Amino acid sequence: MRFVTAETNGEIFVGVVQEDSYQVIHLRNAFQSINSDFNMPNTLIGCITLGDEFIKEVKYLLSKFDSMQNHDVNGYLFALDDVRLLAPIPRPLKNIFCVGKNYAAHAIELGSEKDIPEHIMLFSKTPTTVIGHEDVVLNHRNVTDSLDYEGELAVIIGKKGKGITRQDAMDYVFGYTIVNDITARDIQERHKQFLLGKSLDSSCPMGPYIVHKSLIPNPSKVNLETKVNGEVRQSANTEQFIFDIPTIISTISQGTTLEPGDIIATGTPAGVGKGFKPPRYLQPGDVVEVTIEGIGTLRNTIEE
Repeated sequence: MRFVTAETNGEIFVGVVQEDSYQVIHLRNAFQSINSDFNMPNTLIGCITLGDEFIKEVKYLLSKFDSMQNHDVNGYLFALDDVRLLAPIPRPLKNIFCVGKNYAAHAIELGSEKDIPEHIMLFSKTPTTVIGHEDVVLNHRNVTDSLDYEGELAVIIGKKGKGITRQDAMDYVFGYTIVNDITARDIQERHKQFLLGKSLDSSCPMGPYIVHKSLIPNPSKVNLETKVNGEVRQSANTEQFIFDIPTIISTISQGTTLEPGDIIATGTPAGVGKGFKPPRYLQPGDVVEVTIEGIGTLRNTIEE
């Protein structure tokens, strides 16, 4: 199941994208059409919080879908091209957890082998960074001339937990999405830490979907590719992680409570703009596409 937050005719709704089609089901309206007594939350975070109950109800709805199409579908079935896809979680409840230098080749391109971390490097991006698929990334020319791209697999937490063991960590995952960890390299270097350089407004494109974990049984072995204006800049597989997803979740949770809807960006591979000599930073009008196997493609344009 591929879940979206979408907008049509001024209404924002939670939907599920039909497998092998270009249509999206407006879940609340669809449940009403079958006279379901399921109390459908208004937000995807609310749905994620319900956990297995939400997934069970959606599966039941989809099992009825063929017979539903014999009735008027105008209120709950839309072509993807006819809706605007927002970020799946348009406004996270807290900062986004981000893993730094989780691919050895990326650590080396920004420094040397001495920069490969022995322990997980963590920083965060503020909720105001989040934008959706096809949204414009602000160029922030008044504060930076060194915007960079970082395509990443992101984990969506599905239930509350603290002190999670590595063995149990995957039980806390709801699904996966794509993020582009846009970074102002000059601000990052000037402040000697990551928050300001990682938290410019619109610097966390996310989407287009949250894919339920059942569709990606092995997230530690999926391909990732980033293109700028059609040119491949990053090409890797998550099997190259230094720290795998169970280790990341367990490490964060030892002293920090994870909650439904929390987002963990797992790190970017080699090929970022800063790694080229000379650096190849993003320019106005550039189109950045991040594609991850099993999820899709997140596309954004840099403000002209």
